[in-house]
Amino acid sequence: MISASTIWYVDTADPSGVLRTHPDPDPVAAAALAGQLYAEHDVRPIMIGTLHGCAGPDRDEVYIGCYPGLTVVCTAEAALVRPTKLPDLLVRPLASEHTYLVSFDAKLHWGAFAHWERGEFRRSFSSTRVDILENEGLPMVWERAFWAGEHPVPWRSDDHPGPQSLPFDPPDFADAANREWLGFGYRSPGEPGRVGPADLAVCGFTLYPKGRAPETKSTLVARPGTATRRKRGVFGWLRGADRVL
Repeated sequence: MISASTIWYVDTADPSGVLRTHPDPDPVAAAALAGQLYAEHDVRPIMIGTLHGCAGPDRDEVYIGCYPGLTVVCTAEAALVRPTKLPDLLVRPLASEHTYLVSFDAKLHWGAFAHWERGEFRRSFSSTRVDILENEGLPMVWERAFWAGEHPVPWRSDDHPGPQSLPFDPPDFADAANREWLGFGYRSPGEPGRVGPADLAVCGFTLYPKGRAPETKSTLVARPGTATRRKRGVFGWLRGADRVL
């Protein structure tokens, strides 16, 4: 997967187990949450796709998967240089125990993650291969191997990394956070018997300016396992300020 910008709201001790046994989302709950988060827009359903193809949506789209005890929101608003600037409404809209932000763009060699517990900030990190853009809160135990250089950057033979280069690739660092928290990775090969992004369905919605939505059309349904709706990139923040709608 090239890019992702996702927020997870978790109330279960076994997210991977829930996703493995309940990979199909609740479309009614997804529509309700989309309307709550984007009340200033007209929200219209467009398709049901997979997390593999919908994790990095455009600014006028959102993809939501509501499963028993956990919910994922795929939104451009999560593609933040500084994850701590995530809007309050997105930090804890469901009164969840844990909120996890995981975003990355492999082409830009950028990755970010953040954790809130009952709405209270705990940890955030964001960087390119050279520049640390945010590093707040206490590092977690699983991070140790990355800082120790056990997951080095796959430099090409003609690359010349500088002395300030980090000892890991930030997209892999962010993906490791997702594996730690959710039990699966976006970029790493799935283990036998474990759920992966291509196994998880998400409900898609288009966000229109208020009062400007066209007539509602039928929702398109993708074939199981199909990667869908990966269009224009949303990571223009590297050329400007923090990415917030």
